[in-house]
Amino acid sequence: MKRYKKAAGILAVLLAAVLCGGCMSTTMQKTGEQSTEVESENSGVEKEEKPEINEIHLRDKDTLYENDDDTSVVTMYLTVSRGNSSENTDHSWSEINSYSVSDYEEMGVERYQVAGLLQVGDENGPEAGEVGYGEKVPNATVQIRGQTSSRYAQKNYKIELKKNKGTWRGQRTINLNKHMGEGMRFRNKLAYDLLKGIPELLSLRTQFVHLYVKDETEGENGGFSDYGLYTQVEQLNKTGMKAHGLDFNGQLYKVNSFEFYRYEDVIKKEDEAGYDQRAFEERLEIKGSSDHRKLIRMLEAVNDYSKPVSTVLEQYFDKENLTYWMAFQILTGNVDTQNRNTYLYSPLNSDTWYFICWDNDGAFMRSEYVKRQFSDQGSWESGVSNYWGNILFQRCLQSETFREELDEAILDLKTYLSEDRLRTMIGRYQAVVKPYAYSMPDQMNEPLTEDAYDEIASEIPGEVENNYQLYLESLKKPMPFYIGKPVITGQKLKVNWDISYDFDAEDITYTVEVARDYLFRDVIYRSERQLLPEAELDLPEAGQYFVRVQAENSSGYTQDAFDYYVTDSGKNYGMRCFYITQDGRVEEDLYGE
Repeated sequence: MKRYKKAAGILAVLLAAVLCGGCMSTTMQKTGEQSTEVESENSGVEKEEKPEINEIHLRDKDTLYENDDDTSVVTMYLTVSRGNSSENTDHSWSEINSYSVSDYEEMGVERYQVAGLLQVGDENGPEAGEVGYGEKVPNATVQIRGQTSSRYAQKNYKIELKKNKGTWRGQRTINLNKHMGEGMRFRNKLAYDLLKGIPELLSLRTQFVHLYVKDETEGENGGFSDYGLYTQVEQLNKTGMKAHGLDFNGQLYKVNSFEFYRYEDVIKKEDEAGYDQRAFEERLEIKGSSDHRKLIRMLEAVNDYSKPVSTVLEQYFDKENLTYWMAFQILTGNVDTQNRNTYLYSPLNSDTWYFICWDNDGAFMRSEYVKRQFSDQGSWESGVSNYWGNILFQRCLQSETFREELDEAILDLKTYLSEDRLRTMIGRYQAVVKPYAYSMPDQMNEPLTEDAYDEIASEIPGEVENNYQLYLESLKKPMPFYIGKPVITGQKLKVNWDISYDFDAEDITYTVEVARDYLFRDVIYRSERQLLPEAELDLPEAGQYFVRVQAENSSGYTQDAFDYYVTDSGKNYGMRCFYITQDGRVEEDLYGE
């Protein structure tokens, strides 16, 4: 186990050295004879070698969490009113809660805001000494937050305290998350509280919050409405970087949709022709320095196959941080981390990039997905295959040395994420959260019955071992791959796909099928043990079709393609939908989840 913190010991050594040095200086001032003796002793002082900046491991500031009460609930009172058009706050509370992120994108406008008066207290009301106490006018702006979550009935909110209006626990940005996508409503907090005990990774401060809202955007309101329980998660911005001892002048990007390809058309310097910040931030949201030169150098190295991945990792990444980050995601089953839901951080004068966890409400979800009969988190979404579509992770995993170090990190964290630890923590969260989940207003949108809630809570501690076994199995399988767009040549339809990869260099063959339905009951073509990544069949008539490809190695382990078809029940893995038009063209079925 490596669950330890060394800062206190190092500080003690340094303090002793300083005090000792002071004693020697005093002695040297007394007599020449004593001075000679002290100088002789001083010449033998052992000093630690000063590290290079690119050799520094990421470490959190443990004192931030010293007074944490993981199960306390803070009460917040939010009075919302119309502001002004200059600040985009001249909107109603109804408007704020009516639109999702995709709606704003279609309208081509920034997210609407309202003016807000935030006050913090307890169930009896605002408390003296807390933010907003005694104030009568707005001290903040409020808008919805999140991406996919913005489509839910109960919204997540971003409350931004105005300058000179104080802070709450040193923070001006307060993120309140409802976590409607998961029934437990405590997974994000569980993950961040676990991260606090892992030296190789950074955590963020969290807090359960009971929110009340008074709506004055349509006139006077009779009182505060109960909005139920939220989880507040610290915003990792420049203020957050300072709080955690990071370099707030450095680079910080929130990864939104990014597989570490070069993306030359989007990832550009600010002064470069064609630079489009909105397009840039669809990939990487800029939270720190806007000097992207260092990012570009790193991406060019990652995508340069003439450079061994060991050289790339040594120059641009902290391998300890990277292996523990991946190990944590694999063991907690937080699969939605292949190309998003993390931060990339690099100090200003360092070439090293670090991964910082973000948005963990997808962790420990396998039991709930089974209970709710969702097909997500299946097939390649487990173990190392989940990360194969990311060019950086793919190159790392092709290295036997990296896989060995990842395995060491997984075994270390597996002991830390023990069933006893998880069962104790979950029992405490359950006692706090469940009463809110099954009372209004949260009860209206809780996706689980009370019995199912208790059953899933009891099963979560066993998910770590299940995820570990899925990890071991993933190492034996071929890696997933992409199916290409079918091509019409004369009276033939040619289907194609990328080549799969096997860690043990075993031979791989493919089974390819074409059908008129996604359940593959009406199959019009099937070929087994294909050696080449392509197949040809007679051109079928116009209509909708599905192509499915599966790889198999010589040990009999199979793997699906990355592609999937989405229905109301979830993902159907390993297939791609396409249409043959009446005029003899192939059109892809492009959709958003």
